Amino acid sequence: MINFTHVFSSSRLAKTLATILMSVSIVSVSNAEPFVFTAIPDQDETQLKQRFGKVATYLEKTLKVEVKYVPVKSYTSAVTAFRNNQVQLAWFGGLSGVQARRLVPDSTAIAQGVEDQFFKSYIIANHTTQLQRQETLSDQLANMTFTFGSKGSTSGRLMPEFYLREHFKQSPDKLFKSVGFSGDHSRTIALVQSGAYQLGAVNYKVWDKGLADGKIDTSKVSIIWETPDYPDYQWTIRGDVDAKWGTGFSQQVKQALLDIKDPEILNAFPREGFVPAANSDYQPILNTAKSIGIID
Repeated sequence: MINFTHVFSSSRLAKTLATILMSVSIVSVSNAEPFVFTAIPDQDETQLKQRFGKVATYLEKTLKVEVKYVPVKSYTSAVTAFRNNQVQLAWFGGLSGVQARRLVPDSTAIAQGVEDQFFKSYIIANHTTQLQRQETLSDQLANMTFTFGSKGSTSGRLMPEFYLREHFKQSPDKLFKSVGFSGDHSRTIALVQSGAYQLGAVNYKVWDKGLADGKIDTSKVSIIWETPDYPDYQWTIRGDVDAKWGTGFSQQVKQALLDIKDPEILNAFPREGFVPAANSDYQPILNTAKSIGIID
């Protein structure tokens, strides 16, 4: 004889278990933490939001997890957010990346732009200086006013300062009449173009894009010197992401970045594409920062 009570009870138990499992699944999905990234604020905020909003959408679709881009107000804030695990991935400059990785054990540079292997800075001048482009730094720069970008910028401060010190054998504050820090490359160009500063140091990619977009008046500001090549921007990821999102997640993020082919995303950087990077690629940046006292 069939025990209907047993069948009924088993059926109710199965439904109850299914309901519980479904509830657990819903809770785990709704409570899943988003994968968060940031970037150094090397240009104005509007351009950064457009660029990294597209990256967030792409990564979310590719990685199958919620991805958020969180803007920060300074280079230091980007490093701090990475150190505090408020973000797990960051688009750093050479110097800020070195600083962040020294603070977070096992963090790794995973990708860089094709151009970031051979980056450079421009020294630009207001037309009133009457300075022309030369192969070497002109002694006429002495006693003029000069603005760097951010204090933590590789292309807007570290490398230009290194070459200025190397050539003139003195610090910028002794070389120039006054020294400022604009905060970002777009601002540096605007300040030199307006005449607020006679000279400035700027990321060559920001300059080239501004020129292409018609935002630079070359009758008012022009390039007078460019640095030798050096390694710069890169994507750096924390070493503990696999523990939270699963084994191999960091490799998935790296591959997703290397696989970016959308011209709209690449043009927003602007980069031809992304290639693998390693911490050792940025040893020259660490050495340079130590040599001029930015890093102990």
